[in-house]
Amino acid sequence: MWVVAFLLGFVIGGGIFAWRERLQRRHWHRLLTQVPADITEKSLSVQSQMRQALTHLSQVHQEAQEQLQMYERIIELAPIGYVQVDGENHPLIFNRQARSLLKVSDWHPGGDRLFLEVVRSYELDLLIQQTRYHQQSSYREWQFFPQAADAEEIISQNPQTLRAYGLPLPEGDVGVFLEDRQMLVELSQSRDRWMSDLAHELRTPLTSIQLVVETLVDRLDGPMKGWVERLLPETQRLVQLVQDWLELSHLENQETLTTEPLYLQGLIESVWQTLEPLAAQKQVNFRYREPETDTESFWVEGDSSRLYRVFLNLLDNAIRYSPAAGTIQVQAQRRADLNQGDRVQIEIVDEGEGFASADLPHIFERLYRGDPGRARSPDKGMTGEGMTSTGSGLGLAIVKQIILAHQGTIEASNHPQTGGACLTLDLPRATPSPREGSGP
Repeated sequence: MWVVAFLLGFVIGGGIFAWRERLQRRHWHRLLTQVPADITEKSLSVQSQMRQALTHLSQVHQEAQEQLQMYERIIELAPIGYVQVDGENHPLIFNRQARSLLKVSDWHPGGDRLFLEVVRSYELDLLIQQTRYHQQSSYREWQFFPQAADAEEIISQNPQTLRAYGLPLPEGDVGVFLEDRQMLVELSQSRDRWMSDLAHELRTPLTSIQLVVETLVDRLDGPMKGWVERLLPETQRLVQLVQDWLELSHLENQETLTTEPLYLQGLIESVWQTLEPLAAQKQVNFRYREPETDTESFWVEGDSSRLYRVFLNLLDNAIRYSPAAGTIQVQAQRRADLNQGDRVQIEIVDEGEGFASADLPHIFERLYRGDPGRARSPDKGMTGEGMTSTGSGLGLAIVKQIILAHQGTIEASNHPQTGGACLTLDLPRATPSPREGSGP
């Protein structure tokens, strides 16, 4: 009897073993179908093919580990700072340069501290949050003050100008590249001080020369008068250049603005009335538009004389580079900003040929001149040289500084429909006082 039981158990055990072996082979076959054909030799048994595949995977894993370690060394020794945080704002990576720039000394990987506990920089924390929320790269430049133990240490510290670039990563992680801008800022400030001092020194003798030339024009006759008349506009241009440079210096030194709620349409239309004789010569038309869904007029918070100059400059340029019988469109609309509140966005679009693509990144730089090989005549398009109302090469630089002083932004582009220049301004929206009403 026991022999029968033994044989029966042996048969059942062998059947189970064979069934499991068959299942295992099927599983291996499925796995091998996912392995590239050149990895294994099909003539070998399944077990041998699996050993070849596992050997290959082990080599790939080792190479990946070595490559990961190489990238970690590159990031650690990179000349720019790099920080990475997870979806809950726990710092994962601080490379050597980032630790130096942000004065991080007591951080260790794998901790539970939040980023703001390690680095007391609300500007950088806000950049990380915005990058994660919008899922697009962004940047911010600010003055960083390292964490200090007492008030005396805070007073003795020198702020450091940093620029950070946020990059969205999978699973809510954010990578941030850090750049030290302090040396460039100091060089720029030194250059601006030198140019401002030079402008101050030139203003008085140039004004004297202009007065002498204006006097000589009335007293000379014949060929000499013609020479002096040619000299007068060049002298006036130099005087205007000095005045514009001094004004730009005052704006960059955060000269105090006298702001008030300004009725946007009234301001722009008053500027156009000033320029209308110039527009009439080319039969250029003007159109101001606001969204029909808005029942209230648009008001902005600003300094009336400064903003008047902004729109005077921009509309003057638009007229200069518009074709005959062209149309200049000014469109205003509201824009809600998560951090800055209600804003007014203003687009000034003409029907010219727009900016040269190579000049677009430099349009607002002072004294910028477009490449002569690509420069277009005023009747055909705009270059860095043409885009000024004064001819000093500082017109758009002054415009940008005025807008920045109003906590606004300005961008230049070519309009996709008209193909002409498009200047987009963003200014803080204002609420008019009861005595000012909601419109004209």
